[in-house]
Amino acid sequence: MKKFDIKRARDETPACKDIVHFNNAGASLMPLPVSEALHDYLRKEEKLGGYETAELEAESLENFYYATAKLLNCEKDEIAFTENATRAWEMVFYSFRFQSGDKILTTISEYGSNVIAYNQQAAKYGAEVIFVPNDKYGQIDLRALENLIDERVKLISINHVPTGNGLVNPAKEIGKLAKSAGIPYLLDATQSIGQIPIDVKEIGCDALCGTGRKYLRGPRATGFLYIRRELIEKLIPPFLDIHSATLTSPHTYKIRSDAKRFETWEQFMAGKVALGVAIDYALSWGIEAIQQRIYKLASELRKKLAEIDGVMVTDEGKEKCGIVTFIAHQMCASRIKKQLACHKINVSVSEGSGNFVLFQHRGLKEVVRASVHYYNTTEEIDYFVTILKKILKNKTIED
Repeated sequence: MKKFDIKRARDETPACKDIVHFNNAGASLMPLPVSEALHDYLRKEEKLGGYETAELEAESLENFYYATAKLLNCEKDEIAFTENATRAWEMVFYSFRFQSGDKILTTISEYGSNVIAYNQQAAKYGAEVIFVPNDKYGQIDLRALENLIDERVKLISINHVPTGNGLVNPAKEIGKLAKSAGIPYLLDATQSIGQIPIDVKEIGCDALCGTGRKYLRGPRATGFLYIRRELIEKLIPPFLDIHSATLTSPHTYKIRSDAKRFETWEQFMAGKVALGVAIDYALSWGIEAIQQRIYKLASELRKKLAEIDGVMVTDEGKEKCGIVTFIAHQMCASRIKKQLACHKINVSVSEGSGNFVLFQHRGLKEVVRASVHYYNTTEEIDYFVTILKKILKNKTIED
């Protein structure tokens, strides 16, 4: 395999000169080609006007659909642009109509916002939300999932990678079970897209949501939704406008037949162009090569963290990704984050609200989340570990 060009990666990420950015699961640093595309579009809007720029940049806007379809191995009419992954997920989830006694199967590591939505709809329709147990690795138990499937299960909806844990759920194996049972399968790929190769045909999911700002290195307020063509016309979006539907008379309308029925007319056009560029940029590196480098860096970080007295790595899963989580006996996660920031090291804190069910299950309150990307280096990991040791040494008893 060709040697990874880390010099190019860092040269095209100017902020690397000033900070150690281990918050890529929150929002990655945009590379120059992406930020330039974003700013160039905004400058054109400033000079020409918003509508006029959209007409001029029609090809660049359309590139988003081609790029995303290539990334996921699907057709461009199966892709919708959204303002974030949450909205993408909501647009498809709230299109399902449940009945009393129906079941929704999900995972213990599910994202908090999704759990809220499950419970809202369950209360509305009289459905039941079931959390599939974990296996010995801490990921969703496939045998337990299979045993829970019956005629009342109307949706299997899980995260590929949770927000506060480095585990990777076995998405492909879940897809096989869902397909065999004829149950719709919704995959939240918010934390996996851009760091793990995703082929929707291979995985077998019927719908998938993703974000631009994390491992794809796109701008904030960008996301996308994939809907399998055969499912599109079976789902009526929770709301419509003149983009997703067309008035045919004062009292009738026709919903469009492609995935754009899940879009709205007003969009973050500059972000849409920049996300297309970000996806093309990621593909130019090769997602497999990106994954290999990220996994190697994350593994090295976990190993060195585990050697620090008082530190416990909290990641689970048979397969672990670029998200590295830990707690320290000497200091709470929030304070560690603040102390690291004083040394220009960016991390984030995952709290129980985001992974409430998982954290409650494991007895966790909050964890430090240090998420690496391919532009990070072993030298940065060494610096991170050195600073963390100093921070913990200077404060051995929690206030």
